[in-house]
Amino acid sequence: MPKNTRRKSQGPLYVSIVSTNRETVDMLKSYLDKAGVPCHGTRAIDGIELVAPACANATVIFPDDFPDADVLALVKHIRRARPRLLTLLVTNGPQRFRDLVATDGRSIAPLVLPRPSFGWDILDAIRAHVDMTGE
Repeated sequence: MPKNTRRKSQGPLYVSIVSTNRETVDMLKSYLDKAGVPCHGTRAIDGIELVAPACANATVIFPDDFPDADVLALVKHIRRARPRLLTLLVTNGPQRFRDLVATDGRSIAPLVLPRPSFGWDILDAIRAHVDMTGE
């Protein structure tokens, strides 16, 4: 697989994966690693340092694994603390997160992808974000 082709001034891509399902984390992490995108996975939904570390360009959250209230609180926290971070929600119920994707004028609106979404769908969304914003 080709290595990351971002301009050096932008620094490397780095992705955080949030899911309680170890297989989901391992499979996406493996795909991203093979594509030259370093990442880490966490099964915790709290602790912004794990979910959205300062080095991350994107956080991929599988919200079906967590209570809706926890996901809502997390995404709101990310939007306040890391307004330039892309948050992807990969879910069986995209309509549940309709209120989260509204633009607020301060942060990047989360992107909701239907489940199943494949590694290349997720990577394409992240790369499109980086190409558009330079972050």
